[in-house]
Amino acid sequence: MKVEQIYTSCLAQGTYYIESEGEAVVIDPLREVAPYITKATGDGARIKYIFETHFHADFVSGHVDLARETGASIVYGPGADTSFSAHIAQHGEEFRVGRVTFQLLHTPGHTMESACYLLKDETGKAVALFSGDTLFIGDVGRPDLAQKAAHMSVDELAGTLYDSLRTKVMTLPEDIIIYPAHGAGSACGKNMGKETTDTLGNQKRTNYALRADMTRAEFIREVTDGLTTPPAYFPLNVLLNKQGYDNISEVLKRGQQALNPDAFEMAAKETGALILDTRAPHTFAKGFIPNAVNIGIDGSFAPWVGALISDIRQPILVVTEPGREEEVVTRLARVGYDGTIGYLDGGFDAWHSAGKEVDAIASLPAESFAPFATKPGVQIIDVRKPGEFDSEHVVGAQNFPLDNINEHISALDPQQSYFVHCAGGYRSMIFNSILRARGFHKLIDVRGGFKAIKESGAIPVTAYVCPSTFTK
Repeated sequence: MKVEQIYTSCLAQGTYYIESEGEAVVIDPLREVAPYITKATGDGARIKYIFETHFHADFVSGHVDLARETGASIVYGPGADTSFSAHIAQHGEEFRVGRVTFQLLHTPGHTMESACYLLKDETGKAVALFSGDTLFIGDVGRPDLAQKAAHMSVDELAGTLYDSLRTKVMTLPEDIIIYPAHGAGSACGKNMGKETTDTLGNQKRTNYALRADMTRAEFIREVTDGLTTPPAYFPLNVLLNKQGYDNISEVLKRGQQALNPDAFEMAAKETGALILDTRAPHTFAKGFIPNAVNIGIDGSFAPWVGALISDIRQPILVVTEPGREEEVVTRLARVGYDGTIGYLDGGFDAWHSAGKEVDAIASLPAESFAPFATKPGVQIIDVRKPGEFDSEHVVGAQNFPLDNINEHISALDPQQSYFVHCAGGYRSMIFNSILRARGFHKLIDVRGGFKAIKESGAIPVTAYVCPSTFTK
């Protein structure tokens, strides 16, 4: 028996490939399915089942394409309603794969069709639980995403999750390995650990939501406390996962149309496409196409695309480092943004060489920012999350989290100068590029963010407060 976790860091997502005696299953596959087929071919195995733990909101699963290409059966938990052929299993139903068995455990709460898959070896011993978004390492799935579909309140869903965990998960052997669908950085939970696996026994000792003496009311209160607004693209991804989507090869072909500067400029005018520049923040700042938005590919690219580009059907034109076009189009498609219509052939250098109009954003190191930081009236914007800001920040800074940028714009003056920073420089350039495209021309990015500010030692910051001491 082979159990392999295929972890995608930018989505903080775990897909699983399990093979036994020439048969294999894939659990929660990503959109691009060729790697799973290649893996099975290399093992001389046939992919028999595609197990889905629930209708994912944060990414588009590859279940439809993988089933089409392999003939594997797609399996969902009770109550799932799909527009494609799928086996809707019952609680306790078993699936034989080679010499091992998977048992579906219906664990509603995160969503109503949520299911975990209990893996038993050839002797019938339970060895692992593929827990989807029901149980994470250090946390449990947020119960506020399925309200509309379930016709239930957040508290009702949280109570349902409590029951699922207590009666169907926590009763399992403590030595089984928990394999969750997500890790730290995912928006599907709020308190996930950096580890991507653990034993159930250790989780029962360390996961706040699995405390043995926790009442149902305490669970509901603690699990629902501090939930942030889910990204706007979540419901749209759920719909794609329920109804199906364009084949990934078609999306890649469409998105990898090489356009010279003139054709690129014309396409932007004719389609109203968003120009998405995926180069590194410091490179973008030195020169970019006017009105382009910067979301660097070497960062939490897909989640920020989903959080900030509200229309999943938005036509997109890409500017990236030459050779990374397919990677960018693929990572957009993972979260349902299938509207890429081409990329700038030769990258920004080709645009600049063609004599096209360019823009830039002022940027300075923390040491150069220091003389301004203590001057009266200087406007400093910190775009980190509220918890990061509350823990420690530059004295006098205002907190305008990037996540909620559209809510902040009305409070800002396009004629005012602003020094903008985040933790390390990634988020602040996204913030600056969006504001720049909306008429803000006096933005100064502080390179290296709060980390560089602290290291400089020349800029007053507030006393550090450990986030764990915040009132819940």
